Amino acid sequence: MLSQIPLNFEKVKKEELDKEILRAAIIAELDAINLYEQMAVLAQEEDIKKVLLDVAKEEKTHVGEFQTMLLRLDKEQVEELEEGRKEVEEITKKKM
Repeated sequence: MLSQIPLNFEKVKKEELDKEILRAAIIAELDAINLYEQMAVLAQEEDIKKVLLDVAKEEKTHVGEFQTMLLRLDKEQVEELEEGRKEVEEITKKKM
């Protein structure tokens, strides 16, 4: 993993542990996506590029799975995502 998990899970409050595990899993998947897409750009063999991009796409599904679970547990995250969406729409003048 390219990112460092910035915490020691042993020090996380029990009621926060599942959320932190999901966030760490999302970070790991995003790292994998970045790595595979960067390697696909560098790969000379077209079939390698295709496989790397296909695997990166699968990792994006994993991000969605972990995010769905996180949003079930963290209502504040749900609210802040909505606020972020509204801010982007206001800045760009484009609706999602």
